[in-house]
Amino acid sequence: MDIAFLFPFILLIGVMFLMTRSAKNRQRQALEMRDSMEPGSGVRTIGGMYAEVKEVREDTVLLEVAPGVQAIYAKNAIGAVLDPEEFERIIDGDLPEDEEDGVVVPDDASSLTSDDEGKPVGLEKSDREDTERADDEREDGDRADEEATAESEDATSRRRDEGEGGGSKA
Repeated sequence: MDIAFLFPFILLIGVMFLMTRSAKNRQRQALEMRDSMEPGSGVRTIGGMYAEVKEVREDTVLLEVAPGVQAIYAKNAIGAVLDPEEFERIIDGDLPEDEEDGVVVPDDASSLTSDDEGKPVGLEKSDREDTERADDEREDGDRADEEATAESEDATSRRRDEGEGGGSKA
């Protein structure tokens, strides 16, 4: 047998080995994370709910989802164990430091087209130019309407003349 014939099979076996190894590593990390839970720590479930751990059992966890409201969840339903600072920030609704200095979106578009002094910014033409252009377009339209009306009247009169002058065929 030739080595070139065996190479694709060896490559396939190697890729499968690496994939199973990385999956086992992820499972091991998730198990360690779930085992690190202790009463008082904050968690996020795989459904996105934040809660505080009240009691850790063999396969389940007792979570306080709201003050005085407790629920039992499977350990596998815990998506992440959070740092105490992060959990408090999320529960209190505080914005992270990065988002406090974020972009401010104006209530209306007037601030987008004027500077701090209220003068228009970046406008290439004045309102007068817009008005003149609209008037020119209206005049062009009126002329086109007049020409179309005149042509239609000419055609109608030609048909009438042909009908009267040619006589009728019986």
